[in-house]
Amino acid sequence: MSDKPERVDGYLVAAGRYHDIDFARRELLGLCAEHDELRMQVAADFRDAEAIGASRFLITYTCDVRPSQQEQEALKRYVEGGGRWLALHGTNAVLDFTAKGVAAPRVIDTLAFTLGSQFLAHPPIQPYKVESCAPDHPLVAGVPDFETDDELYLCEMHEPEKLVPLLKTHYRGDAAGFVRSDWSEADEHLVMYLRPLGEGAVLYNTLGHCRGHYDMRPAMDYYPKVERCSWEKPEYYELLRRSLRWCLGTLE
Repeated sequence: MSDKPERVDGYLVAAGRYHDIDFARRELLGLCAEHDELRMQVAADFRDAEAIGASRFLITYTCDVRPSQQEQEALKRYVEGGGRWLALHGTNAVLDFTAKGVAAPRVIDTLAFTLGSQFLAHPPIQPYKVESCAPDHPLVAGVPDFETDDELYLCEMHEPEKLVPLLKTHYRGDAAGFVRSDWSEADEHLVMYLRPLGEGAVLYNTLGHCRGHYDMRPAMDYYPKVERCSWEKPEYYELLRRSLRWCLGTLE
């Protein structure tokens, strides 16, 4: 009997607007390359439901990528059937720019239900503290609370009673520029959680904003500041490495 690990197929969707997708894709594939048995298929959308369905797990780093209703239903079936989905940062974000500010249109209801949340707004990038909600859970055990300067996602949660909170932060205040701008009555916001669904689950981590000089077109040709946010934090990479092991089924 061979003691060599069996090949594992994974699927990465990295695409969208207003983020340095090339940077995020490169970093995520670098982490995947730490596992010799892992082979990744990479795409910019969710159209190939057959290939996603044949993969052990799905990783997504997107912003304003809008799967069709058929694709959303296929993703839901994938998780319900036992698939594991590591969803990062803007996977739950769709953005409409209106006269009243940036809106979160209700065009991904099935996707948001599957993910357990839909992005509504974020305050300006500024430091905030990320705290553990589950100090004994293997995905976060031993990871110290840390401060990051990232987009603090303010979301509408779906079936919150079924979510498994892992990391949280606190915020009350404004989210200027968004239609839902008043968050004065809010306080605790999940940063990372598990969303069990059927035989599978979604692991969502809202951290990981990144932007380069050329990622704000057509709004502007040259963005003055390169933003790496939590990608500069060793705690974030530790969380990603554990999340990938969860995808592989070697960490529960």
